[in-house]
Amino acid sequence: MDVARLLADEREITGVDLAEVSITEHLVEDGPPYVFRDCDLSRAGFAEASLVRASFEGCVLEGADFRHADLDGAAFSGGGGAGMRFGHAEMIDTAFTDVDLAGAVFEGALLTDASFTGCRMVGAVLSGCRGTGYRFTGCNLMLADMVGCSLRGARLEGVRLDEANLSGVDFTKAVFTECRMIGARTVETVFAKADLRGAGLGTVDDTRLRSLRGAILSSTQAAAILAERGLTVV
Repeated sequence: MDVARLLADEREITGVDLAEVSITEHLVEDGPPYVFRDCDLSRAGFAEASLVRASFEGCVLEGADFRHADLDGAAFSGGGGAGMRFGHAEMIDTAFTDVDLAGAVFEGALLTDASFTGCRMVGAVLSGCRGTGYRFTGCNLMLADMVGCSLRGARLEGVRLDEANLSGVDFTKAVFTECRMIGARTVETVFAKADLRGAGLGTVDDTRLRSLRGAILSSTQAAAILAERGLTVV
């Protein structure tokens, strides 16, 4: 296949096998955004590519490399795959919907106003991400590494954070609805004025209890924490 001609002539690429192809060098910057639909992009190279407002619909993206790419306004829907790399990518207003992002690495990426909806993000690495306003809805972030992320004022709905490393995360004034963070690591995590009434906390040891200083809890949660310490609320 002549990849250079394909990407020069077409902006909507459907059903093409581009696995392990270095695509960045063949992209044409002038013209409308690229749309990749139902393509195999496993281990494809998009490093440093300009993909502003590009779309990836139902594509296989296992191990795809988007490091240092410009993905502002890009949209990913369906598909995905383990081990995608987004390190230091520009991702302002980027949207991920129902994408498999297990083990994806976002370290150092700019995620201002990026959205993640219904995504499987087990073991994803978001430590060191830049920007604010990124949000998660209906995502599985179990075992994720989120050290130092800023989620001030965020609204987290249906998010699973079990066993995630939330050390140093700023949840100031965040609101949790139908979430779980059982077994999450919360060393130096900030929950000032965070509403945790909609979060399943699991067992709260003394270290986690200290991190919850300033958080809003339900009477049921507070009673459970006291009961774990042999105290009964009547």
